[in-house]
Amino acid sequence: MANILIGTCGWTDRALLTSGWYPPGHRDTEGRLRHYATRFPLVEADSPYYALPSARTTANWAERTPDGFRFDVKAPALLTGHPTRPSALPEDLRTHPRDDALLIELWARYADALAPLRRADRLGTLLFQYPPSLAPGPTAEAFIRTARERARDWPFAVEFRNPAWWQSDLDATAVSVDAPTLPPPPLVTTPHLSLIRFHGHSPHWGTGTKEDRFRHTYTPQELAEWLPRIHHLAAHTDEVHLLFNNCCGDAAAKAAETMQTTLLTTTLPHPPTAGRGHGGWCPPAAAGENPSHL
Repeated sequence: MANILIGTCGWTDRALLTSGWYPPGHRDTEGRLRHYATRFPLVEADSPYYALPSARTTANWAERTPDGFRFDVKAPALLTGHPTRPSALPEDLRTHPRDDALLIELWARYADALAPLRRADRLGTLLFQYPPSLAPGPTAEAFIRTARERARDWPFAVEFRNPAWWQSDLDATAVSVDAPTLPPPPLVTTPHLSLIRFHGHSPHWGTGTKEDRFRHTYTPQELAEWLPRIHHLAAHTDEVHLLFNNCCGDAAAKAAETMQTTLLTTTLPHPPTAGRGHGGWCPPAAAGENPSHL
């Protein structure tokens, strides 16, 4: 059975900082991460999506967390085809043409920034989250395969908002999602890692402010319904990451805590399997649906 790690998508979100989740004495930059690491063994670092961290910053992340802690680190927006303001790039790259040479240089700096996490065995995976507008086709597939080739020696996870991609084989960990408009089949595409991101079920998904889009409080029943899928992933991979992105106040932290408790207190029969590798089992509630694979 895989090692199942649970955490949240970020530890410095403003709504979390003002929610009271961090106790007094642990609200400075160092104290927050040290406290977070006493509660969860996994976190998503989403700040690199907006701006590259320095290697010194990621070295501090490694130093402030214990052995076995994992960071899943988002790729910069430009590397995944998202609109990117010049101010989000390193200053010397802001006037550079938006061409392949820029992507190569940005990847090199991203890799250098994450090297301390990798050396300290704190890196879970790179997380490349592609936009809904990236529709399957030869040009888009070449774009993704080129990114994978640059990162050929790195753990590499992909989240698509366009489900049509899930029929491609891209030599990457497929990110399963819990979100209003996307199907949630368990996706097993590598033997080393499976990953689920829980976005919530806000009726304002895709519209409104960030808080509107991700405002959702997971109930214990909602989380328990995911257990068969999680156990399926655990039966097929070495490690399973569960990340909560319903980042409104401390809702993500509370959901992660509830999921930890639920996994510890619930025993399920071993789910049927479809063999190691590309597992395609769905629990009975999903009967009649066609399981999808990356």
